[in-house]
Amino acid sequence: MNWGTKMNETPTLVLALLAGVLLGSVFFGGLWWTILKGVSSKRPAVWFLSSMVLRATIAVAGLFFVSHGDWRRLLVCLLGFLLARIVVMRLTRAPVEKGNQTIEGGRP
Repeated sequence: MNWGTKMNETPTLVLALLAGVLLGSVFFGGLWWTILKGVSSKRPAVWFLSSMVLRATIAVAGLFFVSHGDWRRLLVCLLGFLLARIVVMRLTRAPVEKGNQTIEGGRP
C-alpha cells in the first residue's frame, strides 16, 4: 500500500466514523426514548421488545452497509458507535440530588 492509497482511504474512514456516530445516536437515543415511553405504558414489554428489534436491525444493517466487507471501516464505524454512546449517556443523565442541592451529572 503506497501513500496515495492511504490518502484515498482517509475520507472513507472519516465517513465511516460519522456513520457510526449516527447509528449509535439512533440506537442509544432510541433506547432512551423507549425507556421514557415504556415505563409509563400499559404494555411496556411491547415497547421494549419492538424497540430492541428495530434498533438492533438498524444498527446491524448500518454496520454491514458501511463496512462493505472492509474490517477497517467496520472498526472505525464501531468506534463512532461507541462515541455516540458516551455522548448520549452524558446528555440524558438525570441530575442527582444531594441534600438541598441538585448536582448535574452526578458531580459536586
